[in-house]
Amino acid sequence: MSADGFRIVGMQPTPPKAHKKNRLRGKPVISAALLFLIVFGCMFAELLMTKDPTYMDLAHSRLPPDGEFLFGADTMGRDLFSMIWYGGRISLAIGFLSMAISAVIAVVVGTASGLAPKAADAALMRLTEILLSIPNLLLVILLQAILGKANVLSLSVVIGVTSWLSIAKVVRTEVQTLRGSEFILASRAMGGGFVHVLRRHLAPNFFPSIMFMMVMNVRSAMIAESTLSFMGLGLPVNVITWGSMLSLAQNALISGAWWMILIPGLFLITTLVCITNLGNYLRKSLNKGQRNL
Repeated sequence: MSADGFRIVGMQPTPPKAHKKNRLRGKPVISAALLFLIVFGCMFAELLMTKDPTYMDLAHSRLPPDGEFLFGADTMGRDLFSMIWYGGRISLAIGFLSMAISAVIAVVVGTASGLAPKAADAALMRLTEILLSIPNLLLVILLQAILGKANVLSLSVVIGVTSWLSIAKVVRTEVQTLRGSEFILASRAMGGGFVHVLRRHLAPNFFPSIMFMMVMNVRSAMIAESTLSFMGLGLPVNVITWGSMLSLAQNALISGAWWMILIPGLFLITTLVCITNLGNYLRKSLNKGQRNL
């Protein structure tokens, strides 16, 4: 302590660093891990299948789970364990193929509307809003009835061409925000066409905004396929998907074969919940990035 009342001190010790926040907090780690395991199992179903999923053994019809049939057997004596992995591959394929189709249509229509003159833009948006007012399931049923008997490709196309509307509106809004940017004007002045401007300048800027909706479209497509199959309007029973497996639920309820409903339902619900959690995480990350800007 000095004479004037001040104490002379040396270098103060550095306070201990606060513990870093858990980097995994808020991230859907469990959902991502479960979804990876399910997708991996479906992709490499041959490594997991214990029997031929298409083989009908009527001697074991409605057999409950045991050592030989791990998940039991359905009304036709098919092994549910093998069917889960084999059929999940087709269900996931329909989901991702439908998402790709809807994303391509939405990007093209939304970009064209955003770059078009006011009259053409208004016409495209009015058409989009009219289609949005119609329940999506009704559109799917109508188009599938026009195409005839359902198969994996036709069902994916039908679901894809009816699920692009919301994404197109978001793309159009983003394009209208970017269309006056200097790099867009310079590219068009140098002769850049629609495809060039979309691929090189517009898509990299609006793609993060629609990524969440694209992920959720995978979920919606899988729900649509399961709903149609449950109603008897989707894929035939001999085409194994999680939806076609659930289409036998009515007979399973009557006969008390709970495993025919519970096990495919659990796999479907788990996959949908994991996709939903990943989509919500993408949405929150995008909103956080926009707030930081």
